[in-house]
Amino acid sequence: MKYWWLKLARYALPEWYGLLIIGCLMLLGIALGLLTPWPMKLIIDNVLDRQELPNAVGWIKGLPGAASNTGLLGWLAAATVGLYLLKQGVSVLHTYVRAGVGSRMVFGLATDLFDVLQRRSLHFHSKQRTGDLIRRVTADTSCVRELVLDVYLPLLTSLITMIAMCIVMWNLSPSLAVLAVLLIFPLALVIRFFARPMTQRKFDEWEVQGEMSSFIEQNLSAMPVVQAFGREDIEDDRFRGISQRSVQASFRSEISQHQFRVGTGIVTAIGTSIVMIIGGISVLEDRISMGSLLVLVAYFAALYSPIETLAYLSEGVASAAAGARRVNDILVSDEGTIIDAKNARPLHRDRNSSGISIRFDNVVYGYASKRPVLQGISLHIKPGESIALVGATGAGKSTLVSLIPRLFDPWQGAVYFDDIDIRQLLVSSVRENVAIVPQDPFLLPLSIAENIAYARPHASRAEIVAAAVASKADAFIEQLPLGYDTIVGERGITLSGGERQRLSIARALLKDAPILILDEPTSALDSQTESLLVEALDVLMRGRSTIIIAHRLSTVRKADRIVVLERGSVECYKSHLQFTARKDFQIA
Repeated sequence: MKYWWLKLARYALPEWYGLLIIGCLMLLGIALGLLTPWPMKLIIDNVLDRQELPNAVGWIKGLPGAASNTGLLGWLAAATVGLYLLKQGVSVLHTYVRAGVGSRMVFGLATDLFDVLQRRSLHFHSKQRTGDLIRRVTADTSCVRELVLDVYLPLLTSLITMIAMCIVMWNLSPSLAVLAVLLIFPLALVIRFFARPMTQRKFDEWEVQGEMSSFIEQNLSAMPVVQAFGREDIEDDRFRGISQRSVQASFRSEISQHQFRVGTGIVTAIGTSIVMIIGGISVLEDRISMGSLLVLVAYFAALYSPIETLAYLSEGVASAAAGARRVNDILVSDEGTIIDAKNARPLHRDRNSSGISIRFDNVVYGYASKRPVLQGISLHIKPGESIALVGATGAGKSTLVSLIPRLFDPWQGAVYFDDIDIRQLLVSSVRENVAIVPQDPFLLPLSIAENIAYARPHASRAEIVAAAVASKADAFIEQLPLGYDTIVGERGITLSGGERQRLSIARALLKDAPILILDEPTSALDSQTESLLVEALDVLMRGRSTIIIAHRLSTVRKADRIVVLERGSVECYKSHLQFTARKDFQIA
């Protein structure tokens, strides 16, 4: 985190043109701000007090009617209105350009963060809170906009404004210009004192808000279970507890910021009172004119604005640092990242071949350190062969098949496709060659056609329909209001279990991968619905290397071999008759 600001600044580089425009508009705004009090000075000194106009603005006398005091008064009043309108126009244009530049920077950081999260392993995601990750992508990424547009540019603008005003003030009253410079030192002490607690308390606030987002996401996803077990009141109490901690964290953060504002406000208030005293004495002693005092007072009031902006930059830095810390926790860590090796290559296969050879060579893997689930697993699956993988709950069946599409990497040993270590293959190539039909088919809130074509988004409608027909899904799809264009509910809730499973099979058929993983897709279905899927599964398994996680004897019968996973080792059977002869292992 030491150089977090440099890491975020790189997201500003693609927006250099917009930032240049913003910088020019800010400089124009500074110039207009410096000119704002001068029409009033000229009115007081050169119209009301009838002094001669300074040589620098003597050209005003050449304007139509400006030779008389009344005409000069009209032109100076018009100049005041014109300066105001110009400042407002510059402000509107600045806001418009700033909004576009800021949004694009946040989008760039959010895109990179989302991309990194998608490449983290399932083991990484199993340890994270989904709602908290959502907040990091959608809210914490605003830190790059805060850093560039609320810290860097205001810092530059404030410094230029202060320098320009001090130069003008020096020409009007050197003593007051020195006072303005001296005011910076006590402000620096206030900034140093309050900056660190502001950063930490803002980070704590965002952490609790991330926890709240995670709790809401988890609770709404589990609503059927919450209602079925009557847990509404208990979950309400939990939410109130998190909300209370969020309020307390927000309160502590706000108190810290308020203390900071009060501290800087006291310093600037003391400075203002000193200016009023010194400036008033200078007018009484005729060292400066009344109009000059007006300009000085206006500049001091305006000067405190950039000084306070510089002071409040710590608040902006604190907010940006808190978000950057949470974003960098994901970006800079490679924990659970499945990446391509330097010389990784695609897997080339003959489209006419029957499946791919899969070999596990002394594989060791677990989810917690020093607690392996798989211990020295060695297994060879021939091209086109189907095996049934059985074992007690927790034996590691799902873990073993998850190594095939490289959702995890083994601690020891290796997984081979056609005698090639899959870590030497492109991750995308490995996953292109694997299709999965899970026990609980996951459907997105998209159309039926888009769900079937999820693995092949550019598939034609004819190919989608053919996959649906082969999976026995076409019959119920045609009865839907919009057929293949019908939008399914979240997680496919508007469809029955059998219908969702047939769509999952259609999706695997359309992908046409040589390796197929079936996580007992019929185990949650009744026997009548299961019988409708048997033929579709037979079509899907044909010519593919298939691994079936089996929970039913009917599934075991379909396999060429039965593999029992037990206590970190495997035992193979050539037929279901050999397997069912075992007395110490039962399957439903």
